[in-house]
Amino acid sequence: MEFVVKRDSLLKSLNFVQGVVEKKNTLPILSNVLLQLKNKKLSIVATDLDIVFYDEISEVKIINEGSTTTSAAILYDILRKISSNSDLNFNLKSENKLSLKSENADFNLLCLPTDNFPTFADEFKENEFILSNTKFLKLLNKTKISISNDDTRHYLNGIFLHITEAQGRNFLTGVATDSHRLSSSSLEMEDVNDFNSLILPRKTVYQLCSLLAESSEKIIMQTGENKIKFTLGNMKLISKVIDGKFPDYKKVIPTNNSKKLIVPSKDLINSIERVASVSLDRKEGVKLNINKDNVQLSVNSANSGEGNEKIKANYNGENLNISFNSKYLIDIASEIENKDIEMSFKDSVSPVLIQDNSDKNSFYVIMPMKI
Repeated sequence: MEFVVKRDSLLKSLNFVQGVVEKKNTLPILSNVLLQLKNKKLSIVATDLDIVFYDEISEVKIINEGSTTTSAAILYDILRKISSNSDLNFNLKSENKLSLKSENADFNLLCLPTDNFPTFADEFKENEFILSNTKFLKLLNKTKISISNDDTRHYLNGIFLHITEAQGRNFLTGVATDSHRLSSSSLEMEDVNDFNSLILPRKTVYQLCSLLAESSEKIIMQTGENKIKFTLGNMKLISKVIDGKFPDYKKVIPTNNSKKLIVPSKDLINSIERVASVSLDRKEGVKLNINKDNVQLSVNSANSGEGNEKIKANYNGENLNISFNSKYLIDIASEIENKDIEMSFKDSVSPVLIQDNSDKNSFYVIMPMKI
């Protein structure tokens, strides 16, 4: 196996590979990336057994076809330090030695034979759903902030993708919750036949976000029995879905919160950041004392002092004192596109609905804290 490829195109591919391969692995082969030369293309494959990443590079000069696997982390690290646009000459000297030459540098990388590399049946006979790259990325970014880290409830460790209907239109809706907060975002879809609801795992969500952010291609989504496949140009990401039932989230969405607070999103974020500076662990909640035309924010830390600040706001109910986890509130406010954030309250202990007037297809729910 021998080939020449441009450093930049291989590095771009290996960048995505880093998010898939596990650094500490009981199976050494899973730390490796598979390089395969056939049909005038270089294929790059990486997996952690739950996610498989494929890419193809056609701008490659093939001298001899073949395949091998080598450490994804080491190869990535070498390529980052080689100057841009260089030619990389790869040559498989023996079953376990891959030579890499570029300019004046010469490396010999250890390899493992491809026999041990997991193979995957790529069977997706279901419908293809074509999505807008930017809209789907927006949906993932807005919902991923509420994905749970609690492994005991594994069905909350991802985004629940399902079809919803409103005013005779169909939407692909993503919902995530960790039981303290909930995010929902939707995008309109024409053809929704045969889409089975599924829970997309956290790691897949983050991988997908980095792929979508770097590509302008349309995304093709296909669902299988317990897998989902995303295709972006030459790149493919296949992932297992979470086996479990997502809870009926609609029960926790407040429908009769009549007290409305409108406050500039940036002011709220900056103000929380400032008053929370007195708290070292950031677990101490931020208290909001809400009046007709302002909100007084305060954080009181037993160990390090207190911070108070007042910002202008519009509020239509009687005065209200309510507390939140400051990080959760900042996460949500940072996703609001409108210059103002709109919060609807019932009282100081019930769930609060947060809406974005620039994106009617997204909303958030946050539980108050007891302080």
